[in-house]
Amino acid sequence: MDMLISLSPIILMFVIFYFLLIRPQQKRQKQVKQMQTDLKKGDEVITIGGFHGVVHAIDENTVVIQAAGENTKLTYDRTAIREVKS
Repeated sequence: MDMLISLSPIILMFVIFYFLLIRPQQKRQKQVKQMQTDLKKGDEVITIGGFHGVVHAIDENTVVIQAAGENTKLTYDRTAIREVKS
């Protein structure tokens, strides 16, 4: 009984840690993965490096992003896309 009482603060701290840090992070990772899966041609995106552009072509693992000019196209991994601008 004494052992259970002495371990209860540690267990409580782990539960709080899980609900405040781990669970929201997993939820965010799931949302980002879904967004990267749902990319389509014409979406305005921002990469993790801060590059803004429009999706020109999509492959299974790569995305070709068109910058300001017609001839400026860069190829990125799909995982490099941070967000889709609305």
